[in-house]
Amino acid sequence: MVYVRDAASSAAFYGELFGAEPEILSSRYMTFDLGGGVVLALWSGKSREVDPAAPRGFEIGLVVDGGSREIRAIYDEWVGKGVEVLEEPAEDVFGLTFVIADLDGNRIRVAPADH
Repeated sequence: MVYVRDAASSAAFYGELFGAEPEILSSRYMTFDLGGGVVLALWSGKSREVDPAAPRGFEIGLVVDGGSREIRAIYDEWVGKGVEVLEEPAEDVFGLTFVIADLDGNRIRVAPADH
């Protein structure tokens, strides 16, 4: 579960990012089925306590098949949607990776699947 300040804005952000509609959408809680039994849950129940300037101690990790080519395609698509890029694509110990931020400053890292 990821805390967000504004459920409607976050639903729009993640809906655009993933090209999906939320499965559950209420004024304070939403879920997105990402496939393979993975569900991303967003909740604004603690919205008054979320400080976007506070350092984040976690990242949402999206592990994708397809290697560098697929990761680069996702990066290009998301940049075209206007996301905030925190780390440009770069090679790391596990392959090509990049990091963006959602509307609340939560970090989203895209990395290759380890097969």
